[in-house]
Amino acid sequence: MHTGLRLEQVTQENVRAACKLKMRPDQEDLVAPVAWSLADACTMPDIAWPRLIYERGQLVGFIMAAFAPEHQNPLFHSYLWRLNIGAGCQGRGYGRFAVEALCHEAIRRGQHRLTVCYHPYQHGPEGFYRRLGFLPTGECHEGEVAAERILSVDAAASAIR
Repeated sequence: MHTGLRLEQVTQENVRAACKLKMRPDQEDLVAPVAWSLADACTMPDIAWPRLIYERGQLVGFIMAAFAPEHQNPLFHSYLWRLNIGAGCQGRGYGRFAVEALCHEAIRRGQHRLTVCYHPYQHGPEGFYRRLGFLPTGECHEGEVAAERILSVDAAASAIR
């Protein structure tokens, strides 16, 4: 895997670059723009976990989770809310790195399950999530497929090394 990859908090210094991150045109209807995600994060600072993905100082993506262990719907206790990898940066392992780092964070917070929802479109992220160990739960949320990954401490620790 890449040795220069890291996640960083969104700051006053990097927020504009984050908002300029562009998806491929065929993916724009699959995930909200980073600016919308950051607006959501501002309205829910107690549960939102937004992070920027960098490789050797270059912004390559964005990931945001929600940690709401008290939420009435268990789907949102530990939830991969958004994942945006820049149009020219896809297929290089950045999304995998970010999701594995998120799994590690979820375990650190005492969670044993990470969930995600996605549209089952032809060019959607289903294959990506399945390759990372997410399996459909049989539930749907607002027209999206709900999937889960059961987390283990050993797997998460070795994946981010």
